[in-house]
Amino acid sequence: MTVDLLLGLQWGDEGKGKIVDVLTSKYDIIARFQGGPNAGHTLEFDGIKHVLRTIPSGIFHKNAINIIGNGVVIDPVVFQKELEGLEKFNMDIKSKLFISRKAHLILPTHRLLDAASEASKGKAKIGSTLKGIGPTYMDKTGRNGIRVGDIELEDFKLRYRALADKHEAMIAFYDVDLQYDLKEMEEEFFECIAGLKKLTFIDSEEYLNKALKEGKSILAEGAQGSLLDIDFGTYPFVTSSTTTAAGACTGLGIAPNKVKEVFGIFKAYTTRVGSGPFPTELFNEEGQTMAKVGNQFGAVTGRPRRCGWLDLVALKYAVQVNGVTQLYMMKGDVLSGFETLDICTGYKYKGQEIQHLPYNIEPENVEPIFTTMKGWKADLTGMTSYEELPSELKKYIEFIEKEVEVPIKVISVGPDRKQTITK
Repeated sequence: MTVDLLLGLQWGDEGKGKIVDVLTSKYDIIARFQGGPNAGHTLEFDGIKHVLRTIPSGIFHKNAINIIGNGVVIDPVVFQKELEGLEKFNMDIKSKLFISRKAHLILPTHRLLDAASEASKGKAKIGSTLKGIGPTYMDKTGRNGIRVGDIELEDFKLRYRALADKHEAMIAFYDVDLQYDLKEMEEEFFECIAGLKKLTFIDSEEYLNKALKEGKSILAEGAQGSLLDIDFGTYPFVTSSTTTAAGACTGLGIAPNKVKEVFGIFKAYTTRVGSGPFPTELFNEEGQTMAKVGNQFGAVTGRPRRCGWLDLVALKYAVQVNGVTQLYMMKGDVLSGFETLDICTGYKYKGQEIQHLPYNIEPENVEPIFTTMKGWKADLTGMTSYEELPSELKKYIEFIEKEVEVPIKVISVGPDRKQTITK
């Protein structure tokens, strides 16, 4: 069997949680391959709204096995709270959720380092979620990190102490006013480590490749979005992991030739949380309407999302980098009521017209070129078939397909898993 990937194509918050939830019934295994508790995958069904951070979105499906891959970084404290949030569903978590031994742990001092580093930057902040994710990935690539498998070793506490002491010296170096009680944070951390130990740790690359041989179907679930990729995103305003298709291979131990379908998810408009360039951002009433109607606040951070028109230059780039085979368009219902809709189809870049994403998209270098289309008034939230959609929306969809040369197979018309139209 093969592996299908599900990825966000913008700056995150595209609605991946809902789509994974919709798709999961078709797969035996759902695996998260990168990121950490900065992910906020919101699922709505049966009148329940639930936000997952580290746990894959297939956890609510009876038969799916859920795996946290080696590319993920885990905060045991956040993870414990996430498990507690699932208690009311009476799941057998131990038999449904497996964790890679090679996944790295976020220590309390990683969170403190994150806060100290961001505070020291002043106005040059990158908009970190302050979850300790960046410093954890730095330790991973610096070959200092502590992994889930280390919990099983006798000298775990010694390893912890050595790294925490190093972190404290680094925090002191930043020389910022950071108030914290490390002893209290550590007590909570080790309590949650004891809880983590009750779960099943696996050598995930062996497990997944064996599952493939047995004919099992696997869905790899990405977090954040392609434009936040450490290599291909709007650096330095990016996350610290590989959010593109390549990350599924390194974050799960799956070979590239095993990947079949790449499902790319995007919003019918564009949003961004935190700092960084955003060529199509709206600072007027239209942008405010998008934010209000679309409930554009970070699922984890609660931060308001910046809103703007759909950027096809950026979308084309993400489709190309990921090898997307199918597109899923989210939040189409939010655009109902606009008289006209603008779509960015190119940039004026340093005096030239271009159709690709350049090295630098800061406002002084880039001016978006828009195509204007007619909007629609209809309320989409109760529609159940493609035929019902207004003709203007169909033209909008067809225009995107023509530009990016990939079919849009699914259109989401509301937050609930039932509000999903297959084309």
